[in-house]
Amino acid sequence: MATPSITISEAESRVMEVLWRKAPQTSEEIVATLQQECDWHDKTIRTLLGRLLGKGAVSAEKDGRRYLYSPMLGREQWQSQESRSLLDRVFGGRLSPLLAHFSQHEKLNARDVAELRKLLDAIEKKER
Repeated sequence: MATPSITISEAESRVMEVLWRKAPQTSEEIVATLQQECDWHDKTIRTLLGRLLGKGAVSAEKDGRRYLYSPMLGREQWQSQESRSLLDRVFGGRLSPLLAHFSQHEKLNARDVAELRKLLDAIEKKER
């Protein structure tokens, strides 16, 4: 059975990034980190944390008088959901139009091209 997708906003993803780097953390630790990175108000950060908790993207475990927060949604799972959503919404679910767009409108450096070639070679080997 497939895991249900959890949709998170761009702002919520910033909170998740903090937890993906280190978990568990208290809300005070999360607030301190995000205030340095984003200059957000502590109430905003706590609201985002509460939303993520309600969505099941994070868990909270009581530790004395405080809670320790941990991610329930993995970074790779989120990246997969987000990339699939982008492909479906913008490129009709197809990868080649996305790559064509980037090759025509964005600067692909030699390293990017080499990495793409390596990926394509790996895909071709798998299909044989």
